[in-house]
Parts: sequence; C-alpha cells; structure tokens
Amino acid sequence: MPKFAANLSMLFTELPFLDRFDAAARSKFEAVEFLLPYTFSADEIKRRLDESKLLLVLHNLPAGNWESGERGIACLPDRVEEFRAGVTTAIRYAKALGVRQLNCLAGKAPKGVEANELRQTLVGNLRFAARELAASNLNLLVEPINTFDIPDFFLNRTQQALEILDEVGADNAFLQYDIYHAQRMEGELGATIKKHLARIAHIQLADNPGRNEPGSGEINYAWLLKYLDEIGYAGWVGCEYKPARATEVGLRWREALAA
Repeated sequence: MPKFAANLSMLFTELPFLDRFDAAARSKFEAVEFLLPYTFSADEIKRRLDESKLLLVLHNLPAGNWESGERGIACLPDRVEEFRAGVTTAIRYAKALGVRQLNCLAGKAPKGVEANELRQTLVGNLRFAARELAASNLNLLVEPINTFDIPDFFLNRTQQALEILDEVGADNAFLQYDIYHAQRMEGELGATIKKHLARIAHIQLADNPGRNEPGSGEINYAWLLKYLDEIGYAGWVGCEYKPARATEVGLRWREALAA
C-alpha cells in the first residue's frame, strides 16, 4: 500500500489544530499535511512535529482570505505583489518545518477578466514561485480543483494544469493529483495517473460522492491503491477527506483495503 499522510485540515478537526499532530501519530500516521500554517508560528508547529515524530510532506502557499471564501490568488492580475510576498513567507515556513514541496492554489476566476489574462498571470506567478523555491531546493506543485465544489476555480483539469506547467518550463514544478477532484471533473483515474506519473509529485484522496473516506463511495480504492504500487508511485498520498463520523472510526478503511 502507498504511504499515507494525514491531512490535519480535514482529519481530527474535533481537536484544536495544534493537538491534531499527536492524534495523527497515535493513529499510526508517520506524516502529515495541511492547508495553511500561517496563523501559527513556525516554531510551535515544528515543536509539535518533533514531539509527535511526524514528517510534514506538504502545505500550501498563502491563498488569500480563506475565511471570506478566497481559494488562492495566483491567477488574479491585481494580486501579483501579494502573491509574490506570500512565496517568501511560504519558503520561510518550509525551511523551518522541513517540508520539501509547496502547493499553489490558482484561485477562482473573477468576473469580467479574460481567461487568457488569468492564464498569463498564473504562468508568470508560477515561474516566479518555481524560481524562488528552486533556490531553496523546494518543489512547486499545482492542483486542479473541481468546479462543483468550488465554482469558477480557474485550474480544474489535469491536461490544463500540465499545459500550464509546460509553459512555466521549470524543472521543479509538478502536478498535485487529487483523486477526488479528478473523479468529479474527468474520471479515468488509473490511466491518467500512469500516463503522467513522472509529473505527479503528490496525490491526495477522498471518495465520491461526499468527499468522505475511501470505501464510502464509487471509487474502487481497493484496486486503485494497489495500482499505485504496481506502477511505481513512490510519493505520499494525503488523506484529504471529511470523515463521515469521528476521524478514528473512519480510519478503519486502511486496514480493510490492505486485507
């Protein structure tokens, strides 16, 4: 089976954020990921990681005002300066926390702005981010998000993301492949992952419908997770799903699928 990382923005949410690290370790995770660390000090998060003996495998670049509904600013022409300042902040956190890759959320397309302008803004920002991250030996990831859950999200399909990465032209820029989002937008999960395996640096999972734990919906995770092993995927798989019940109860899918 692949290596699983607990997404602390989705799992153990019955606990305060800083208490979720220990909960993940007690649930036999060896690694974690989360959306945004920036409301906490890097020193405090690092202390929780060290105490729990956990590896941090991913967090996002600053993504605008999350509480007001923003889901990234990388495609927004009027927020370039803010985006680039956020890259500097993200690198500082990454160095302190020992994470080797950072994900960029493109954001939602605003009304009245041409798609080509949004695309070129995103490409320019990704080139800047990739260059800055490369100087610190970090990888940059981009993630397509389905437009059912987040209407107007600009980057929403695998091929679109790969074409943008081609235009960016950076050796340290990769695709983050979220199985749930890909299932909602395009399907063809196994074939797509295999075709683009060399360009996928991180995978996340949830089942559909509902974005709950594997085994709760239509995706054949018993087959798909074994297939990831067969084709040689060596990265982490982030468990970014909403537990249908208490987190620890929902974690039984790992043993069930490994049987």
